[in-house]
Amino acid sequence: MTTITGCETRDVRFPTSLTGDGTDAMNTDCDYSSAYVILKTSDPNLTGQGMTFTIGRGNDIVCHAIMEVAGRLVGKKTEDLFANMGKTWDFMMSDPQLRWLGPEKGVIHIASGAVNNAVWDLYAKSRKKPLWKLVVDMSSEEIVNSAAFRYISDAITKDEALEMLKSREAEKKEREEKVRAVGYPAYVTSAGWLGYDDEKVARLTREAVSAGFNHFKMKVGQSVDDDLRRGRIIRSIIDDPQYLPTGHIVPTAASIVGKNAGPTGAVFMIDANQVWDVPQAIEYVKKLESVKPWFIEEPTAPDDILGHAAIRKALKPHGIGVATGEHAHNRMVFKQLLQAEAIDVVQIDSCRLAGVSEVLAVLLMAAKFGVPVCPHAGGVGLCEYVIHLSLIDYIAISGTMERNVLEFVDHLHEHFHYPCSINAQGRYNVPSNPDEGYSIQMFDKSIEEYVWPHGSYWQKSPEERKAIALQGH
Repeated sequence: MTTITGCETRDVRFPTSLTGDGTDAMNTDCDYSSAYVILKTSDPNLTGQGMTFTIGRGNDIVCHAIMEVAGRLVGKKTEDLFANMGKTWDFMMSDPQLRWLGPEKGVIHIASGAVNNAVWDLYAKSRKKPLWKLVVDMSSEEIVNSAAFRYISDAITKDEALEMLKSREAEKKEREEKVRAVGYPAYVTSAGWLGYDDEKVARLTREAVSAGFNHFKMKVGQSVDDDLRRGRIIRSIIDDPQYLPTGHIVPTAASIVGKNAGPTGAVFMIDANQVWDVPQAIEYVKKLESVKPWFIEEPTAPDDILGHAAIRKALKPHGIGVATGEHAHNRMVFKQLLQAEAIDVVQIDSCRLAGVSEVLAVLLMAAKFGVPVCPHAGGVGLCEYVIHLSLIDYIAISGTMERNVLEFVDHLHEHFHYPCSINAQGRYNVPSNPDEGYSIQMFDKSIEEYVWPHGSYWQKSPEERKAIALQGH
């Protein structure tokens, strides 16, 4: 019987700070980074890969935490772990000394996310299925048993979750066939980084429209005047029919109702990345009403549930919603956001939460409360991860992708064996390789080049590094 024999980590960092990629009002100096883990087994042909995302300094700290968490699994039989992934998650999280470092938040939690994702990757590969397909092929009982339910029974019970899933079982095959044919709806952030000048914003917006996207997000929060100017640039392009690609498909009315869509059906969103206090957020966003955003993302501290509720209440008369979740520590934060009616959009993060098992819990709660899930992505590896989660949500849990959109950022996909891809209608293609698992395996060459601090890229002079980073920009 196959057992887990050990693990290794890699501190992989990419120099995105040199090109302004990922810049926003809070995070002005981002080197997209992966705290990457490899779970080894007694079968030399079976390994599990996982990672969590950081933006540079401290990535090594997460790698150390990953080793501590993963050590708990060494010697375990893989089939025993796979038999009940919810119990496996509980076991992973129950080391009392490691738990004290959170509990269930911060470095130890995102490290746990990397390890739990690696176990799910191992599970999917052992069954020769992409991760999403592994989960949607489960029975409703297996899905419920795979989720992290501790502390959320006041929002949803296992019996409620099971009843909800069973009510949607009959159409699972139909939904799978549909999303395979048309793809999963996406939105683009790549044009809206604060570090880009107006010309680059305009050029990337035109490129995104021509690529089929009709949801666009811009970073805000440093200057109202600058935000209005940049927002009008984006709006002037996405609302102008001359930029639409040949074969453009008009969005359905149901997919854009309540989203402040423009004359072409294009939707615009804004993201402050936690930069404001609550009163400041309300007043600032009111001043951006003229560019007609669907929502303001992360307007204040990510664990301020009542603050988000106050912002949502104040902005509702202006037709602007509230989205958050990228930095929500755990499922309990999402539980409270939903119970307090503080958000219009749930934004799960694939490795801020502690892996697939905790994500499943949030997807179940969001479906019960009727709030659409629009995952956070971008960074490095996050787009590869989250398409699986959105497919699970659509096919097996919520049963809808009408109002959902999944973030897409066109950075660093070339470093993965199974990169995500976008079709001509601006939608994610469905991962279909039976060997890809959770799609997060990096090329050895990429790791060797960008591992910190001794990778071949980081050994070059600052001038050489900058020249390499600026290629293609």
